[in-house]
Amino acid sequence: MASNNPVPTASARLPSEFKTEYHPRSGRPTLFQPFDEFRISSEAQHTPIIDKEPWRPFRSRGDFEFSEIAIEAALNKSQINALLSLITRVSEGNAQITLKNEADLSKAWDNAAVELTPVFSVTYKKNEQVYEVHAWPIWDWALDLLDNPLLVPHFVWDACRVFKHNGTRFERFINEPWTADRWWDIQSSLPDVDGAVPLCFILYADKTKLSSHGMVKGYPVVVRCANLPIHIWNGETFGGGRVVGWLPIVPEDAGEEGKLGYTMLKRVVWHESFFKLLEHAAQYSKTGYSHKCHNDILRWLFPIILILSADYEESKCMMLLIRGRGGKCPCLVCLVPLAELHDLLKTYPLRSMEEAKEALRVYGHSKAQGEEILKALGLRPVENIFWIIWFLDPHDALSFDRLHSLHGGVWKHLLGELKKILASLGREAEAAFEKLIDDFPRWRNLNHFKSAINVSFSDGNKHRDLSKQSLYACLTILTARTSPEGYQLLRVISTYLQLDSLIGLDVHTQGTLAAIEAELLVFDTELKAYVTCAESSNIEKLKLDWNFPKTHLWKHVVRDIRRKGVARNFSTRPNEKMHGPLKDTYHHRTNGKDVATQILRVDHHKFALMLLREHVNQVDEYDWLQALGDDLPDEDVAVTFNGHVKLGAPTQHPTSILDLENRSSVDRAFQAFRRKFTEFVNHSLPTYGHQLTNWITFPADYQIHEHRYLKVNYESMVDWKQVTDHLRCNPQFHGLPRFDHALIQLMAEETIFVQLIFLFRCSISNFGSFEFALVQPYTARINGARRTDRFFKFTRVKAVPRASSIFVPLSSFIRGAVLVPDPDHQDEHLVVDHIDSDMFLRMKARVPQ
Repeated sequence: MASNNPVPTASARLPSEFKTEYHPRSGRPTLFQPFDEFRISSEAQHTPIIDKEPWRPFRSRGDFEFSEIAIEAALNKSQINALLSLITRVSEGNAQITLKNEADLSKAWDNAAVELTPVFSVTYKKNEQVYEVHAWPIWDWALDLLDNPLLVPHFVWDACRVFKHNGTRFERFINEPWTADRWWDIQSSLPDVDGAVPLCFILYADKTKLSSHGMVKGYPVVVRCANLPIHIWNGETFGGGRVVGWLPIVPEDAGEEGKLGYTMLKRVVWHESFFKLLEHAAQYSKTGYSHKCHNDILRWLFPIILILSADYEESKCMMLLIRGRGGKCPCLVCLVPLAELHDLLKTYPLRSMEEAKEALRVYGHSKAQGEEILKALGLRPVENIFWIIWFLDPHDALSFDRLHSLHGGVWKHLLGELKKILASLGREAEAAFEKLIDDFPRWRNLNHFKSAINVSFSDGNKHRDLSKQSLYACLTILTARTSPEGYQLLRVISTYLQLDSLIGLDVHTQGTLAAIEAELLVFDTELKAYVTCAESSNIEKLKLDWNFPKTHLWKHVVRDIRRKGVARNFSTRPNEKMHGPLKDTYHHRTNGKDVATQILRVDHHKFALMLLREHVNQVDEYDWLQALGDDLPDEDVAVTFNGHVKLGAPTQHPTSILDLENRSSVDRAFQAFRRKFTEFVNHSLPTYGHQLTNWITFPADYQIHEHRYLKVNYESMVDWKQVTDHLRCNPQFHGLPRFDHALIQLMAEETIFVQLIFLFRCSISNFGSFEFALVQPYTARINGARRTDRFFKFTRVKAVPRASSIFVPLSSFIRGAVLVPDPDHQDEHLVVDHIDSDMFLRMKARVPQ
């Protein structure tokens, strides 16, 4: 892709479509690979030694599987005893259960957990107060990963630069952390010894409310290993995130809150507690650690904190000891003054660890002089625990987070403005917005909202989905004539959505990064224009001051991506998802006392069982393959990306072609169904390679089998992986009609949007079975360009009359789509390009850049 085009386009398959350049110290030659081989590591294909009894130390597989059910279901003691008693009386199957009571099960869990480094707690005294820290040093956790035969083939040690041929040249792209610049720089800085490689950690910490009333809180610390592929370390199986610490929370004290000494105490406690997690890693970051990998290669491992992931309000201020949004320089990355946070055009010097150390050194000699320097930097006079890790600057490791900075940050402020403006227009405008939100098309994994005006959300995922829908719901309400402030706000929301979609891409090139930087300037312009509108508006309490950190933080996102990979590498989403099981354990498995010890014990049991389950699954797969021998099923072969589709949800009985044509009395799409289908079949069969000797006709009682579900597999334009859309064509799906839209290949060089009308399968004598769809094309001519489409970067399409429906083969389907009707223009629809990254790039590719 050229640098001025932000859309990674799929090129024709070349003999060597991908190129990987390894770090010079790796001693590995540049690798050229075709598409099918890319990202398939030769080490990952290594078959580990099979343990035929991987469930040990459980006495039998039945014991192990029962313990899984018990712990995942959060059964209490009486439930466990009752279930075991019942199973003991009735069990006669192959899975033998030897457990007799809850004590046996707990003992088995403890025996399984012995296989892993245990969590332990320590206490220390500060200001006559004792704080308990539960810590599992991250180095000990890492050794468990390195010793796991199922994981070791997947470890990546060497930095590399990866390229994809775009039809003209090889263009570099960034995804995993080891493809970005910081890993490369770290490996270049390690001691010049054979096998010196980084062992990279991602750390997350944040408080969470355990009880529904919010009085009981926990402070988990989660670690992930960036040397594993993201689908492993961001997953929920062994090798994914792990709770390795539980930090003390300094009790709230109304009499002390806000005082400097009390604020300092919280930060000192946090950093001294964190030392228990880092002490071994800190030692080996200086000396390295000799480790023999599964393939007998000796490597010298240097633990590195590559990424710090957290929200601004709590942990980032704790991690980096920033004075917060009230400080003179509240940005965590650069020294932008508080009053300039809103201005994305200006650039300020980056923070550095050396600068902070020097300020603290001065503070040690002269508190007055040091405090003046620290205030200017917006820092607290506390030594940062992360300084003990070599090759780590915490300001560099700190990373942008879409969840808190965008979905739970900038968007929440934009939504607040939107509600104020709608309220100023009266209840009729609010009701219209609510109806359009409720009418927004349903889509898999997209939250649906019946109301948004008087509902508040704490879930960032809901905020993300609401942002995608609100722009379309407001278009006919907040026009330039009815509400200048509202219309300008929609322009801000539009550029916000552009940025969110760009930043969220799972593969970045120079083009996409340049597009982010260009769009940031658009956002800056539109936000300043909105502030100008708000200043002259009669609407009360519109936001004039946008000088808060989350307005500014995405100025650094391009640098983060270049240095640490794509945004999901440093997302807090998978870490915050882990809060749910911790809360469930609190509610169902503790007695409300000493909750940290009880929660972590259960969490450790789950972790041990997860490890055993991985081994059991491997044995099952091995035994299955051995039993099959050479008779491997065809479905094990990866499906090629050819618009593969599969029908589902068949109706109970077939329908005659005459009955279908009679539906035209209520839906003109079925008008002349028999004639149109006859013509379609006779014209299309030759394209399938069938030679027709006679004109095919269909009798009135010709049977057609209707289906109401379609699964479409396609190759993502973002990362070239297979993605699946699930489309519905159902008059009663959960009580409501649902006829989804899709993007299809109409001609060799033409793609169009369509709405599903009727999905079916039929048999044609002498030719076999075929799968077709009756669809309504969105190919009608639109008279005149809409100004809003240019401002909001919309793709507008118009449906042909229902009677002009056409038949298409299911193989022509590319993917599903979401289209929103424009209430002001009959039959015209807007394509929701922000529904996912693939659709976003496809719509970018359709519009000249």
